[in-house]
Amino acid sequence: MPALTLREILALDPVRATEPELLAGAGGLDRPVRWVHSSEVYEGANFLDGGELLLTNGFGLTDADEEVRRRYVRELAARGAAGLAVEVGRSLPAMPDEVTDEARRLGLPLLALRRVVPFVRITEAANRAIVARGLSGRTVVRPWGGDHTAALLADLADRAALNQPEVEARAALAGFHPGPGARLLGVSVHGARETAVVDRAVRRLGGAGVLRAVFPADVLALLALPGIRSGDPVRAVQDAFRAVAEPGSTVAVGHAVAAGGGWLRWSDTLRAARTTLELALTVPPAEPAAPDGPSVTSSRTLALERELTRGGVDANRERLAGMVQAALGPLLEWEAVHASDLVRTLEVHLRNGCSPTRTAALLHIGRQSLYQRLERIESLLGLEVGDPDLLGELLTATCAHRVVRGRAGERPMAAVQRRVTALGPLKGA
Repeated sequence: MPALTLREILALDPVRATEPELLAGAGGLDRPVRWVHSSEVYEGANFLDGGELLLTNGFGLTDADEEVRRRYVRELAARGAAGLAVEVGRSLPAMPDEVTDEARRLGLPLLALRRVVPFVRITEAANRAIVARGLSGRTVVRPWGGDHTAALLADLADRAALNQPEVEARAALAGFHPGPGARLLGVSVHGARETAVVDRAVRRLGGAGVLRAVFPADVLALLALPGIRSGDPVRAVQDAFRAVAEPGSTVAVGHAVAAGGGWLRWSDTLRAARTTLELALTVPPAEPAAPDGPSVTSSRTLALERELTRGGVDANRERLAGMVQAALGPLLEWEAVHASDLVRTLEVHLRNGCSPTRTAALLHIGRQSLYQRLERIESLLGLEVGDPDLLGELLTATCAHRVVRGRAGERPMAAVQRRVTALGPLKGA
């Protein structure tokens, strides 16, 4: 299907409400319009890529001399603009003759907008129509077919070549309208074959906005929590999924980002949710999980694991193994010949602020048993576990040990590769 033309843009209700008058460039009405922008920049058109219809209120043309006005039109034409629409009657009493003359000479469509209509209404309507036309005519070869929501989520997760107006228009077409101050969080769910689990979580959160779609390996979602909501948004989303997700499923929540921070931030939280889920499925958990419920984690919970595996586990395996051996060698030698759980005990203890009460409860052992384990660890390593100078090194090493060991002896990235091929690899991860 062909792209939307300037003639079709002029037929949209918000544009017709301006009572547009074509002053030049009638031969360009069937030009494709790639996007509609509004701007009051008159020093040049370098911000254009070609194919744009530019809207302006004319204020910058009022005090400019004839040559500046002509040069402005020439620059727009040279950049391949689809047309120029100028609001006439407020800032600019009438279209300057030299603007019309230059537009006619260059064949650039020039429109005089006789009635005031907020440009945001025009750009929103036009760009939605442009995106809708583009999506309806797109040849889809990915497994989600014509599902526009799935296509948008996949493009964001893969950090495809996008721009903010396109993302917002495509999101609006899918009914996703994050309000002012909204916080966005990516969510990836393994073990669900439909989006019902996301819908249940959204209801529990009080009707947060959501984009969600089912992929062959998991469910991917982008949640928008209202800006007026208090408290920790990541914790709120985790708690909601703990309450509604099926036992045995795994849920990963990305970090919270501002909806107004740009599409790259939208992409960041989705990508964080995906990489976190991959790690949650392939690396043993640091702490025991609830036996009868879902496993719900977040990108910040696995922040250290994510940092250690940038570029993939296999690419870092030798480096991580060396780190583990250097810091924990005596413990590994002990565990090779004794039935013990010293490395895990050390990591749980460090992750919980060296609190004996919390550590013993998580490991389901008595405090006296914990003290005996800690004494053994300190004796083997020849150091004090609570030494502040050692906390970072020991925690990193125990975490690296889990990453390298993998789950049930499997090479950690094998399962990941099996599931991400359905959605495509994380580009640049």
